[in-house]
Amino acid sequence: MHGKIAFAGLVLALSAAGVSAQDRGPATTQDDIYCSGVVTTESVPRDTYLITGEESSVKNVFTDGDYVYFNKGANQGVKVGDQFSVVRAITDPTDVQWTKWQASILKKLGKLWADQGRLRVVVVQPDVSIAQVQNSCSDLQRGDVVLPFTERPAPPLKSESNFDRFAPPSGKPTAMIITGRYWSQSSGTNSTVYVNLGNNQGVKVGDYFRIFRYQGSEHETAYQIKRVAFEIEPEFGEAGFGAVPKKWNWSNVPREILGEGVVVRTAPNAASVLVTYSLREILAGDYVELE
Repeated sequence: MHGKIAFAGLVLALSAAGVSAQDRGPATTQDDIYCSGVVTTESVPRDTYLITGEESSVKNVFTDGDYVYFNKGANQGVKVGDQFSVVRAITDPTDVQWTKWQASILKKLGKLWADQGRLRVVVVQPDVSIAQVQNSCSDLQRGDVVLPFTERPAPPLKSESNFDRFAPPSGKPTAMIITGRYWSQSSGTNSTVYVNLGNNQGVKVGDYFRIFRYQGSEHETAYQIKRVAFEIEPEFGEAGFGAVPKKWNWSNVPREILGEGVVVRTAPNAASVLVTYSLREILAGDYVELE
């Protein structure tokens, strides 16, 4: 268990290193759109898959420029020049929850499908095709699922100059950040996170979410002193950290706005959100609201 927590802490630290409030520029990138992944209950066909690739006796994974083979060819309608996406259903290697409800909400939202890359067919045989990896989001492996490539809309980005760190609640639907790309529990600018609102709730690509946190909510599983947001137990308070005389809690103090992000992909009950601006690290268990 301690090993799992240590591994999770390493992932957290590496992810948080990417947090910076820098201008992303006027548009999303190809990786923003085609490497986002999605959490979905929708069925993903698994009948087409990577068999192996060149140099397979010494290579276990494949990346940009490599040639790989998949199990469909001319007899199944594949042609030279066709493009395909490669995806993989992934599970959390640590199986450690960052928030109380993380596992239960994820179970309702479906499977996390990671985008692994894009292929272009260069040679077609009767029942097997050879394709070159055009863009890899991560490594491609034998058994990864191959799907026909489809264009995804690239939403416009708004300027960060109008970001309001003290914005009042919008009154629109609210959701929670359940996890980040590749199970990252800490995210920042340019990261992708998954929230539990999707197209069944009217969310669409291009919508903006404001990201915020309730002070002192204490639902993350990292160690913390209870009510540390408002007071410290007497043995610590004597050191001068202070305490409040009234029972303040997360429900009756201002929220902390952390950043904002744009929806780049939707599923029935979840959305993939690209964080376009962050003031500091964003954690699984933080909240979002439609702007």
